[in-house]
Amino acid sequence: MLPVVPEEVHGIRRVVLFGPPGIGKTTAAGALARRLGRPVLRLAPGPQDTGIPYTGLLELALALPPLPSARELADALDEAGAAPTSPHGSALALRLRRLTATVLREAPPVTLVVDNTQWLDEASSAVLGWALRQAPELPVIATERTWRPEAGGHWSGEDAYPVRVPALTARQIASLLSQHRPDPSAVARLYTRSGGNPALALALAEACGRSAQDDPPLPSAARRLLGEWLATVSHDVRELLTLAALDDRPDRELLARLAGPAADHFLAQAETAALIDPGDGDGRVRFTASAIAAELTTRLTDTARRLLHARLAQASYDPARRDRHTTLAADSGDPRTARHTAREAARAAGHARLRGEHPLAAELSLLAAQRTPHEDTGLLTERALTAVRDASHCGDLPRARAATRLILEHDTSPAQRVGALMALLDASGQHLHSADELFAAAIHESAGRPGLTAQVLFRQAIWANVNEGAPERAAALASHAAELARAADDTTAAALALTMQARVQRILGHPEAEATLERALSLPRTAPVPVNATPEHLAARHALFDDRPDQARATLLRLLVQAQRTGDTEATVDLLRSLAETELRTGRCAKALDYAHRAQTLSDSAGLFPGPACYTSALVEGTAFRTDTALAQARRGIDASRHEDNKVFLSRNLYALGHLLLAADRPKDALEPLEEVRALEEQQQVRDPSILRWHADLAEAFLAVGRPGEADDLLTYTHRTATDLGRTSVLPALERTRALLDAARGDYDIAAHRLTSAADRLRDVPLERGRTFLALSHTERRARRRASARTAAQKAADLFTAHGAHPWADAATHALHRLEPSSTDTGADARLTGAEERCARLAAAGSSNRDIAAALTVSVKTVEATLTRVYRKLDVHSRVQLAHAIRAALEEAADTE
Repeated sequence: MLPVVPEEVHGIRRVVLFGPPGIGKTTAAGALARRLGRPVLRLAPGPQDTGIPYTGLLELALALPPLPSARELADALDEAGAAPTSPHGSALALRLRRLTATVLREAPPVTLVVDNTQWLDEASSAVLGWALRQAPELPVIATERTWRPEAGGHWSGEDAYPVRVPALTARQIASLLSQHRPDPSAVARLYTRSGGNPALALALAEACGRSAQDDPPLPSAARRLLGEWLATVSHDVRELLTLAALDDRPDRELLARLAGPAADHFLAQAETAALIDPGDGDGRVRFTASAIAAELTTRLTDTARRLLHARLAQASYDPARRDRHTTLAADSGDPRTARHTAREAARAAGHARLRGEHPLAAELSLLAAQRTPHEDTGLLTERALTAVRDASHCGDLPRARAATRLILEHDTSPAQRVGALMALLDASGQHLHSADELFAAAIHESAGRPGLTAQVLFRQAIWANVNEGAPERAAALASHAAELARAADDTTAAALALTMQARVQRILGHPEAEATLERALSLPRTAPVPVNATPEHLAARHALFDDRPDQARATLLRLLVQAQRTGDTEATVDLLRSLAETELRTGRCAKALDYAHRAQTLSDSAGLFPGPACYTSALVEGTAFRTDTALAQARRGIDASRHEDNKVFLSRNLYALGHLLLAADRPKDALEPLEEVRALEEQQQVRDPSILRWHADLAEAFLAVGRPGEADDLLTYTHRTATDLGRTSVLPALERTRALLDAARGDYDIAAHRLTSAADRLRDVPLERGRTFLALSHTERRARRRASARTAAQKAADLFTAHGAHPWADAATHALHRLEPSSTDTGADARLTGAEERCARLAAAGSSNRDIAAALTVSVKTVEATLTRVYRKLDVHSRVQLAHAIRAALEEAADTE
C-alpha cells in the first residue's frame, strides 16, 4: 500500500518529502520519481556518514555514468579526503562546486533522489545546494524526517516544495496487513497503536500474530523504530511526553504546570516530529500513535514511574486524576499503604462514574481491587466486580478480563461469579470468541438457582438477537428466562425477560408482542434496572413505530430524568436518541438536532459503541442540517457496527446511508446499502416493516435505476405484510412510491390521486407530508401540469422551511426554480444553436475552455465567444449556474419524451 503523494506536486522540480521514521518516505519518493518518467540517480546517506565531509558527494560521483567530469570530480574528492584541513580548502571547495555543477549539467536526463537527507554531511549539502542552483531543470526529490529549510530555502532549492507524507488510513492499514489475516477488531487496534505508520503497523502485527493479548508488549522491531522516532526530539521533549503518556487525558494546562513556559515550545517540537497531533482547540494532547506512549512508559523503572506519578498528582487540577496519580505513585508492596490507596482509588472511581467518565472509573476500580489485600476477600471481590462492570460499561476488555480473573481466583459466591462472567461478556462484544464457553460456565455456576439461570438466559437472548442475528432463538431464551425468574419469585428479572421477548416478537411480527409487553409492564420491580431496558422504554419505542409520537415523548421525557438521576450514561444516550427520532417524526427539527447532538457528544465522551448515536445523528442531520455531515456519521456508524459485529445497528446505519443518498438524488449509490439492509433483515427474520422503514426507499431506488418490476414486487409484499400486522403507519410512504411507479407507467392521474390521498393521511407527520407533496410536484410536472406542479412544490417548500428541514427545503426550492419560466421559453432568440448547445454541455460537465476547443476542433477564442452568447441567452453568470440550467433542460426534455 503506497503512501499518498499529493497531485499538486506534478510539474514541480524540487520536492522535499518529510515525515517520521517508517511513514513511507522512501516508497513515496520512488512513486513520485516513477511518475516523472526518468531514470533515477539515488543517494542514500546513513547515520555513519554524517560526520565525514563529502561522503554524500562521493556517493554521487560513484553513481554517475563514466563521464570525464565525473572522473575529475572523483579525483577532486580523493584530494579533499587526503587533506581535509588544507589551507587550500576554500579553493578546493570552489572547485568541487564547479565540477559538481558541470556533472549535473552533462549527465543524461535523470531524477536525483536523496533519501534520508538528515544524514547528508554538511559539506556535501553545501556543494550540492550551490550546484543545483546551476542546474534548475534537474528534478530533485529529497526525503528527511523533519522539514528544516535553511535560511534562504532548502539546500535542494530555494523553491523546494515541502510535502508531509501522510499516515495511512484505516482502510489502507487493513490492506497493508491483509497478509496477516487479522480480524477487523485487530486491524482497528493496530491502526490506533500505529497511528497509520506502515512500518510500525507491520512490526506490531507480527507481535499480535504471536500473542493472544489484546495489546501485547511492543516487539523489538517496533521499539527500534519508535526509538528512532523519539530520537528526533530533545531529552526535555521526551520527558514531557512521558508525563503526558502517564496521564489518561493529558492537556496543555497540565503540562504547562509541569514544564513551565517551555511547555509550548516542547510541544511544538513534538508536533513537528509528528509525535502528537495538532491541537483541535480543546487543549488535549494526543499521541499520533498509542505505541509512542507505550514505548515512553515501558522505558521507565518502577521507581521512576512512581516519582513521575507523584509529580503529576501535585500538578493535577482534577481531583479524580489527582487521586489516580496518587494511587499509582504509592508503593503497593506495603499492606498499610495498599489498603489506604485502594480505599482512595475506590472513592475516586465513584466520583468518575458519577461524572460519566467510565474509562477512568474502570481504571480506578481495577486499581482499587488490585491494591486490596488478598485476606480482605469480600472487599476484594466487591471491588473487582465493580471494576468488571465499569469496564463493561465502556467496552474496556483488558481491564474486564483482569478484574474477572481476580474474582474467579477467590472463593466467591455463585452470584458474584455469574455477575462477573456476564459483565465480562458485556465488555467483550464480538471480541470474545468463546461466548458459548462463557455462557456454559455461567450456566454451570448458576445450577440449581433459577434466578441466576434466568439472568444468564436473558443475556443469551440479547446475544442471540444482536450478535447472532437469531431472533427466534432470542425469543425462546427470553421466554425460558421469564419462566425461571417467576419460579424464583424474581419479578424484576421476569419483567426484563418479558420485555426482551416482546422486543423480539415485534421484530418477528408475532401477534402476541403487545400482550407480552403488557405482562412485563404489570410486574413490580424490586431492584433497580437500566432505564433503557425497562418495558416502559420499549412501550415508548412501539408508540413511535406506530406514529403515536405524543405518547412516546411523554414517556421518554420521564425516563430521561430517571436515567440522568442515576448517572446511567448508556441509558441517557438511548433516551436522547429516542427523543430525537420522536421529534423528527413530528417535524420539530431544532429539538431533534439538539437531542441528537447531546446523544452523540455523551456517547463519544463516554467511549460507548458509536453505532446507535451515529444512526440517529445521520437521520436527524440529513433531514435538518447538512447532508455531507450526515453521510459521514452514517459511514462511521457502519464501520463501527461491522467492527463490533452488531447486526442491528449495521442495518440501521446502512439504511440511514441509503436514505440520505436517495434524498440527495443519488439512487444508484443508494441501492447498494439499501439492498444490504434488505439482506440483513432477511437473515435476522425481521418481518415488521414499521421498525426500520427502508422498504419504500429501496423500491424508489429500484424505480430510479430502471428496475420497476422489483419495485412493484417489493411494494406489493410490504403492503400486504403491513396490512396483515396492522402497521398502518408505513402505508403512506408505500403509497408515495407506488404513485411514482404509476407515473413511470404514464398513469399520471392515478399517481396524483394516490399522492394527494397519502398527503391527507400524513397531516400529523409533516416532513413525510412534505416529501409526498414533492413527489406530487414531480408527477404533475411530468404530466405537463406545471401550475399544479408549482402548487405542490410550494406546499412542500413551505412545510420543510417551517419545520427547519433545510436539505429538503433546498430540494423543494430547486423544484420550484425548475418550474419557473426560463429564458429558453421567451422566444427564438433564447434558443441555443447546435454548436452553442455542444459547447454549453461540455462546459457544464467541467471541461476547460482549452479542452472544449480541442473536442470541437475550434480555437479557444471561439469557445470564449460561444460561451458568452450562451450565458446571455440562458441568463446565467457562472459555470455552476450553467450546469444547473443544462441539467434542468435535460430533465425537461426527458419528461416530455
